[in-house]
Amino acid sequence: MIENSLNIHGDEILYVGDHIYTDVSQSKVHLRWRTALILRELEEEYSALIRSRGHRASLIELINQKEVVGDLFNQLRLALQRRSQGRPAQTLAATNMDDEELTESMQKLLIVMQRLDQKIAPMLEADGDLFNKRWGFLSRAGLWDKSHLMRQIEKYADIYTSRVSNFLHYTPFTYFRSQEQTLAHDSYSFYCSHDETTADS
Repeated sequence: MIENSLNIHGDEILYVGDHIYTDVSQSKVHLRWRTALILRELEEEYSALIRSRGHRASLIELINQKEVVGDLFNQLRLALQRRSQGRPAQTLAATNMDDEELTESMQKLLIVMQRLDQKIAPMLEADGDLFNKRWGFLSRAGLWDKSHLMRQIEKYADIYTSRVSNFLHYTPFTYFRSQEQTLAHDSYSFYCSHDETTADS
């Protein structure tokens, strides 16, 4: 009825609502209309994310340190395992160490990882406290993953914003495009192209 009265097709309609199921999901699945979800909590979460940037940067730095130490620990563990089978170690440093040195080094690295864990665990638990002390951020599950709510929003809403009035900054003819989705290997290709650009300039 709406399409006939306005003489437009479904993909020309942007249906705006604040309920992910009755507004956004049903309009998308059954009518094939474009959908916009209003999420008022987004403003508070966005502010909390900005305020927590320092905390998250420190947390990521500690996690990266643990990964480096863990990688070294695993290399020594592999060297010890290969040696027990009469095979050479994969690194020169591990080849020059005897069994006792390998074991002692692994124990020291294990202590370092445990100390890093003691710092990381409370910081992970506190991540999101600036938004909500009980369940953290709405859009995130832990440090890296998206929450179930965020995955539902991405699945059913073509666009989401905190207020309908935000559309006043655009004309009715604006075509909103989704941002590029990053993949696990994108960081490598980005840094390679960035290095090449820097070298050329």
